[in-house]
Amino acid sequence: MSIRSALILSRRPATAFVVVGVFWGCFAAHVPVIKAQLGASDALFGTLLLGSATGLVSAMWLAPRLDRWLGARSMQAAIAALAFAWLLPSQITHPLVFAASMALVGLASGLLDVVMNARVSELEAKHQRPLMNANHAMFSVAYACAALIVGVTREAGLPPAPVFAGFAVFALCLIPFVRMDVTYVAAEEGYQGRYPLWPILLCGGIVLIAFMSEATVEAWSALHVERTLAGGAAEGALGPAMLGLTMAFGRFSGQAVAERLREVKVVFGASILSASGAVIAALAPTPVIAYLGFGILGLGVSVIGPMGLALVGKLVPPHLRTEAISRAAVIGFSGFFFAPTLMGLMSQAFGLRIAFLVVALLLLATLPLALLVARQKAHGAAGVTAPS
Repeated sequence: MSIRSALILSRRPATAFVVVGVFWGCFAAHVPVIKAQLGASDALFGTLLLGSATGLVSAMWLAPRLDRWLGARSMQAAIAALAFAWLLPSQITHPLVFAASMALVGLASGLLDVVMNARVSELEAKHQRPLMNANHAMFSVAYACAALIVGVTREAGLPPAPVFAGFAVFALCLIPFVRMDVTYVAAEEGYQGRYPLWPILLCGGIVLIAFMSEATVEAWSALHVERTLAGGAAEGALGPAMLGLTMAFGRFSGQAVAERLREVKVVFGASILSASGAVIAALAPTPVIAYLGFGILGLGVSVIGPMGLALVGKLVPPHLRTEAISRAAVIGFSGFFFAPTLMGLMSQAFGLRIAFLVVALLLLATLPLALLVARQKAHGAAGVTAPS
């Protein structure tokens, strides 16, 4: 199945992935500016980003309810909420108010993340085709493009607020294109299986590690290039942009790989590759070598998260798919918020080089989780009915 046909089949959720990517790419490239605007240390700034985690945890419980209530308009409502939520953080100079504004961002982003991933999984089941990598690739493309645009606007001296406002207008213009009818699946008659806790936890753990690693580079690569390696604003913006571009390439390639290799094998190879990239970025003597490391990390980590979400959709009964993906997705997406906090604390204590080496070790932790997922797949129904 071609990448083009995969995107045509899933064009509506793919549009939502573009919206999420645009805003997080914009934020990642603005991190040095926003951090300076707040007057926050590495540790404090990382801690403030925990506000997003509060919103994300709320999204875990709200998303399935929102989905049932709004149905075909769920993605539309979530995009509107996200566009307006992102208008706040770039204008705030008080740390506590910034944390509160990021909680709203986390809530809106979490709602959209859960719903759009559930829609992709539904389409995968309907068409019996892998679609997750292609959709996550659209996030990466949008993320990279937004980071590059911000590099230009920062060099021109434009403050963050009008840039976020411009992206908000762009997102609102896409709302008419994401309306998607929902097919609700009832439990099979006589179904006696227990709640699929283990598939959710294992796959959620894989997604968590992937997104923690991705978030670390998103939030701290620009600072690493500008502060550790003495790069300029445009050079700093190239850090997250390089991650986004290589992740897009990796995910588009992963779309083809997913049809030929088992997911667990791909996760194994990708984990080792991405860990090596983190080591290169940590030890880089110049921005160019750091870009190489970020690129290798992006290639590897690009497929781990989508594979984890696709796996949980295959390991649970159809009537529990949306709820299971919402749980696994929120476990995974929490990495986007906890990782910058942990990175800030490590950077404050040991420096960014050591912090990126810790990312390499974290990525290798996906290997035992992948083995356990393989056992769940091998046992089939036993994985679904594992005791909770």
